[in-house]
Amino acid sequence: MNKKILIVDDDPRNIFALKLTLKARGYAVETCTMAQEAFDILKSEYDFSVILMDMMMPEIDGYEAVRIIRNTPEIKDIPIIAVTAQAMPEDRQKCIEVGANDYISKPIDVDLLLTAIEKFI
Repeated sequence: MNKKILIVDDDPRNIFALKLTLKARGYAVETCTMAQEAFDILKSEYDFSVILMDMMMPEIDGYEAVRIIRNTPEIKDIPIIAVTAQAMPEDRQKCIEVGANDYISKPIDVDLLLTAIEKFI
């Protein structure tokens, strides 16, 4: 069973905390701080179980990044969990509409995150 997760977040502190939490639970984790970097990783590695996508990033935000992934045949089926500080009900809907499979708001509840990840692994 593949347990490889790609974290895309422009805040190194979020990456650090998520990576530590997920690695402690046996997940292989790759990280990047920009959507373009994520695309480059995904072009060479198709074997991710889940992508954790921060929705508020500079240059290409998470909404656009999810759209691009969903329109790229080789990687369009990788489950994406939107991770965002935007916690209003319409924000969840917006994430799902662009193609995210699930949504977790910041600050992250680790139990909720793990439950979301395990749905896809």
